[in-house]
This record gives sequence, structure tokens and C-alpha cells, in this order.
Amino acid sequence: MSVFRAASGSLALYKVRPARVIQVSDKIDIDLGDGKGKRVRPKDIVILHPGPLNRLEDLVELNGELTEAWELLSGEETNLEELSSLIYGDFTPASAWATWELVAEGLYFEGTPEQIRVRSQAQVAADQQAQEAKAAAEQAWADFMARLERRAIEPQDRERLVEVEKLALGLSENSRILQLLGHQETPVNAHRMLVGVGYWPDDHNPFPRRQQLPCEDPLLDLPELPQETREDLTALPAFAIDDEGSEDPDDALSLEGDRLWVHVADVAALVTADSAIDREARSRAANLYLPEKIVHMLPPQITHRLALGLQPVSPALSIGMRLDEAAQITDVVICKSLVRVTRHTYGEINQRMDDAPFAVMKAITNRFRARRLANGAATIDLPEASVRVHDGEVRIRPLVRMESRDMVTEAMVMAGEAIANYAIEQNIAVPFAIQPAPDKAESTIGLAAMYAYRRKMKPSLSRTQEGAHSGLGLACYTRTTSPLRRYLDLVVHQQLRAHLDGREPLSLQQISERIAVVEPLNGAIRRAERLSNTHWKLIHLKRNPAWQGEAVVVEVDNNKATLLIPEFAMETKLRVRRELVLDTCIRIAVREVDVEDQTAWFRPLG
Repeated sequence: MSVFRAASGSLALYKVRPARVIQVSDKIDIDLGDGKGKRVRPKDIVILHPGPLNRLEDLVELNGELTEAWELLSGEETNLEELSSLIYGDFTPASAWATWELVAEGLYFEGTPEQIRVRSQAQVAADQQAQEAKAAAEQAWADFMARLERRAIEPQDRERLVEVEKLALGLSENSRILQLLGHQETPVNAHRMLVGVGYWPDDHNPFPRRQQLPCEDPLLDLPELPQETREDLTALPAFAIDDEGSEDPDDALSLEGDRLWVHVADVAALVTADSAIDREARSRAANLYLPEKIVHMLPPQITHRLALGLQPVSPALSIGMRLDEAAQITDVVICKSLVRVTRHTYGEINQRMDDAPFAVMKAITNRFRARRLANGAATIDLPEASVRVHDGEVRIRPLVRMESRDMVTEAMVMAGEAIANYAIEQNIAVPFAIQPAPDKAESTIGLAAMYAYRRKMKPSLSRTQEGAHSGLGLACYTRTTSPLRRYLDLVVHQQLRAHLDGREPLSLQQISERIAVVEPLNGAIRRAERLSNTHWKLIHLKRNPAWQGEAVVVEVDNNKATLLIPEFAMETKLRVRRELVLDTCIRIAVREVDVEDQTAWFRPLG
């Protein structure tokens, strides 16, 4: 309780504010200087000075002997009136309020108006140091924010920007920095800011890490190849046919009379089920193919050792097949083999399709494809493009439809059907690839029809129970020709080798457990690859703002058209003022590119 009684004109403390007492009755009327009176209870205020105080504006700032008073009173206690007299030489409403502000500040003094404790030199020094550190930190933060506004960060700023990077990569939902800058806290805005201030280069690709995928190759030691009996197929010319620049040839074709052989890198010879390398591959699910690099599922030295055609003679798992009169696969042979493989590009082999042995291979695969089409296989041939980045330069190359590519694709699908049937006959658990049929079969003639049909297709799934793959037009199918780059293909190989060796293969439950791990990862990989390809296409367009080219109308909805740009295998939207006919080809030009938001706007020409 105050030593002074409330009276008209006295100075009071109300909460943390000064107040002038106007009138005293059962309650007390006070003036807080805001032009509005307030009625309070006596216990709600503390009288600091009896007055008279005519107006709150008289509580002016004063200069006094603070340090001398503090040193004089060292180790003692005092009250507001004594302390005011020592610091300011008088006790007035103005000096009483100035003194109380020093006590409320808590650096040299603390307590109540009646009992003020003098803080020790150690306490004061510690608080002063903390205040100076706080002030320095606040100034450093203010300087940092100013540099962000100027887009001129310094090396020491990178540590602060980690919080923004976490938001940009989807590892966090909040960023104090974006909040203070008044930006919505989204990965897109974080990405935009990091590029804008130079934390990331303007072509930085965040999408693999945003999908929480590993961005470096696994580092594990490899075992030696087992010494085992293999069929010597080196007398058969074997052809690994890939896109130019392919680094991991894992399949090759041979012809023996009317038997088509598909040779596949024998990865399971080195990577056995539940080994350290197998577990690592399972955690990655597949190779991640980015325009700027490949992140491998397996240690890269496996590719150097086992990919077909990189060594004079390669170990393989070979699948031999014939077609009967109905183009059904028959006379399937599966064996561990040695093959002598030469490497070729699709373009090179395409010039030799009418020569032996490719003319016979083409005839076999064409018969197989005809059966699939007759069974309802989808015929979707939308534009595709290869996107590669070399030394920062983006190179986009449309993939041309070639007989050689079709032949290899069909041969790989043949192997998948042959192995699926073989696994069923031999009671070997494998991950089957199934795809439910669309709700309604439709024409796929023309880009617009193919675009619409693809959107209605249901996703392919991996299951332990065989089932139809509607897109391929097959009653059963398993992916088996890419064990270097797809984990479930490797699992099929592990199962086949166990069967060939007379060992117990993995159980249905073990296969199911592997599918459960890998399928979500495969989805993340597909998203990362799709987003990364779009990212680099947009980088290319941003660097080439004068680009003009052809686009095909594949969908029209009121005044908005969906276009496919074949040159980039890219989809875009365009507002139109006239009615456009599906499959119409129009010329467009770049209008604006937003790399961070994965959007490009175009304008029609003519």
C-alpha cells in the first residue's frame, strides 16, 4: 500500500502508466492523458506523489545523478522519495515518475515504491552485457533484413537463410524471414526469395529434395561375382540399343533362328536378397533420372561391372522366346549366361531395320504387338522429349518415333509377359504389374484423342496377385528388364535366380512387403522427374524469351485451350478469343515465364 493517500491532483501508478487523480470518493476518478476519464478502485492504483500535479504533460524527462545515487546506496534498500531526492535533488511529481521509470526498468534498482532494492554491480554488469548483446543482435538482424531488401547477401547471411531453404524444400511450414518481409509462407515464395537474393543460383532445381529423395549415389562395397556355371551365348551377336548418351545399358537382343533372346544384366548375381546393397536399393526404389544428373539406386560401380557391352563379355540373365501361330509366347528358356554385346543407338539401328537380323526381330515383335492391339492395348503416341543439362546449358531434343525403338520396346514387353507366365507356372512369387481398364474405351486417333484417353487411364500398380494390364493388352505382366535401375525388376531377378539355383525364393509376404516400401517411393521419383523436366524446360524458355514455335490444340473448355508443344513435350493453357478445333496447329510465342511457380504463359501469333 502507498504511504501517500489519494487526493485530487496526486500522481498515481495505474498498471504501468502514470495517472492524475481527479476526484476521490468510494472509487477514484483518474486521468490517463487520453482525454477519457476512468473510474478505478483504490487497490487498482499506487500513489507515487501527493501532488499537486496539474497535468500529465508536466511529467517531463529529467537529468539526474543516477550512477552516483546507485553507488552511494550500494547494498542498501530505499524508497521512492529518498531515491528521487538523491538522483534529482528534489521530490516532485516529475522526479517521482522519472525515478519510478528507473526502478521499473530494473537495471540499477528493483522493487516497489515503498521498498526499492539496490542491485549489485555484478547484476548490473550482467544485465548491461545482455542488453548490449540483444541490441547488437537486433542491429545485426536489421542489417540482414536490409541486405535482403537490397538483394545483396553476404557469406555470413547463409546460415540465417537455412530456415527459408527448409521451407523451400518442404521440410518446414514456417519462416520468420518471409513473415517479416510480408510474404506468404509457401515453398514457391521461399524458392523465389532464395534465387532472388543469390542463395541459390537462378537455375537451382529443388524438386528432388522437395520430394525428400536422396541426391547422391550410394557408397557401398561390392562383393565378387560368384563362380557358377553359365550358358555360353557369346556366339550369338547381341545388340544393346539405347538413346544416344545412355550410361546404363541393361538389356540386349539376339536372334537364334526364330527364337528371340532378351539378355538382361545379371544384377542379382551381386545383389542378393536382404544384403546391405539390396536394402539400400529398396530404400531408393529406382534410379532418379534428372536432366542434370542421374542418382543411382545401386552403387555406380555395379553399372561399370555388369551393364551389357561395357566389358568384352558380360554375365546376363537371358530369356529366349518363340511365338506360335497365334503370336502367343512359347518355348521359353531362362538361363544364367555369358554374352558378347555391342552397343548401338536407336538411330543407327533404324537405318538397318531391313537387314539381318533386325528384319526378323521386327517381324517377331510386330506380330506380338498386333496381338496386344487386338486385345485392347492402348496406342498413345504423345510427344516426348529428352531434356539434358551440360555445363549449365539446357538441351531439349524431341524423341522421334522409330521402328528400332518400337522393336526394342516390344521385345522388353515380350520378356515381361514370358517371365510373368513362367512365374505363375512355377509358383514363383513376383511383383506383377497390373492396370485396370478405363471405364470407357475411346478412340485414340489424333493427339487430342490420345491426350484425353491418357487422362482417363488408371495408374499401373504392383501386386503379388497376377492380373490384366489393360494398357499393354496382356493378361499378365511383370517388369523384368531393368534391374540396374528399378528395384522391383531386381526382385524378379532374385526370385528367378533362386529358382534356377534350387534355393527357396522369397515368399508372397516378403514380396508384398517390398512392394509396400517401393510403390510410394516410385510415385515420389516420378513427381521429381516430371517437375525437374518442367523446371529445366522453363529455364530454357526464360533464357530464350524470343522463342516461337508450333503447338497443337488438344482440349478446349469455353475460352481456354490446352495446347501441347511437341518441341518440348510440354503442356500449356491459352486463353482464346475464337473457337479452336481440336488437333489444330497454331503458332505461339513466349509471353512470360515463372520458373519458381512452374508456369509459362504464351501468346498466339497471327
